[in-house]
Amino acid sequence: MNRSSRQIAVRATYMRGGTSKGVFFTPEDLPEAVRDAPALRDALLMRVVGSPDPYGKQIDGMGGATSSTSKVVLVRRSHRADCDVDYWFGAVSVERPVIDWSGNCGNLTAAVAPFAITRGLVEAPAEGRAVVRIWQANIGRKIIAHVPMQGGEVQETGDFELDGVSFPAAEIRLEFLDPAAEEGSDGGAMFPSGRPIDVLEVPGLGRIEATLIDAGNPTIFVDAAALGFRGTELQPEINQDEAVLARCESLRACGAVAMGLARTAGEATESRPHTPKLAFVAPPTSFTASDGRRVEAEAIDLCARILSMGKLHHAMTGTGAIALAVAAAIPGTVVSRLFGAGGPRGEIRIGHPSGRLTVGAAAACLGGAWRVERATMSRSARRLMDGYVFVPGDYVHPPR
Repeated sequence: MNRSSRQIAVRATYMRGGTSKGVFFTPEDLPEAVRDAPALRDALLMRVVGSPDPYGKQIDGMGGATSSTSKVVLVRRSHRADCDVDYWFGAVSVERPVIDWSGNCGNLTAAVAPFAITRGLVEAPAEGRAVVRIWQANIGRKIIAHVPMQGGEVQETGDFELDGVSFPAAEIRLEFLDPAAEEGSDGGAMFPSGRPIDVLEVPGLGRIEATLIDAGNPTIFVDAAALGFRGTELQPEINQDEAVLARCESLRACGAVAMGLARTAGEATESRPHTPKLAFVAPPTSFTASDGRRVEAEAIDLCARILSMGKLHHAMTGTGAIALAVAAAIPGTVVSRLFGAGGPRGEIRIGHPSGRLTVGAAAACLGGAWRVERATMSRSARRLMDGYVFVPGDYVHPPR
């Protein structure tokens, strides 16, 4: 018998941002009993999306049973003088009772400013573009969003097309300021080891060359060939092979330890599934995208695939694109060496499972150290539902 038959209504907005979806809240939306109790808050948020679910479907919640659709976001007016809103992102495991707050979601970042404007957290012009300064509290980084406004409201429809999203919408331009980590941050500098390439000893794989970089999110880049991949794989080829996924996770976990983000590989797997991300790259090669369209080698600068929460992503994570752009702009990385004599690139066209994506970064070497001023990309966002989600009362007032 249930301890409580009463459900509690919680104010929420369900939004698409880039190629992801998530449930958005302000802290004040949450029941007062859980706001200052992280364990209770996380239990409630997991219940909202339907996790943990041993069936892997999230049928009894708002989640979509993938890493791209099992996400929660908190946004409030900023406590910082140089920002308008503070933003927290939680990656919710589908099967396990874990919310990983260690990193950012670059795709859902596109929805933060529209949510803040719509909910009255920031002022915006009636026409033109609203400039919203976002503090990404998970990683301590500043992001500038340029949001189109029309008739006093956020313009959500338009003709901007984003591969991985079925319908066009209005373009939102994002600037990630100083996206690379600095000394003293979690895990150290942009290159935690001080080197653009490290060699990892990975059980079952041996010695693997990798670029360990903290930009956008901590990310591990390896050559696709080192893992026996072509760089043109689609989700079924990777996600249906448990042995391949296990080897990828072993590599990711070893990289997490090398970056100082976990004490052991086991800890990285159990407690930090969201970051660091693992991505593999290859020279530009023609391939057929997941929707059947042909992507020609001449239209891209490299092929890239990224894993998120243990599975191959259906497109490219936003923060993965930022990390790719930064790594492409700096000599000697696994990414920039793909360009050969052409050298590092300030803007790259990425071929990913759903098509193409353009992203750029401005990097400079100052005093022998590389610094990235900003990275830029375009996304879109749209409200899908605004109202209330319901959770059993026990998740708000647990029985004593």
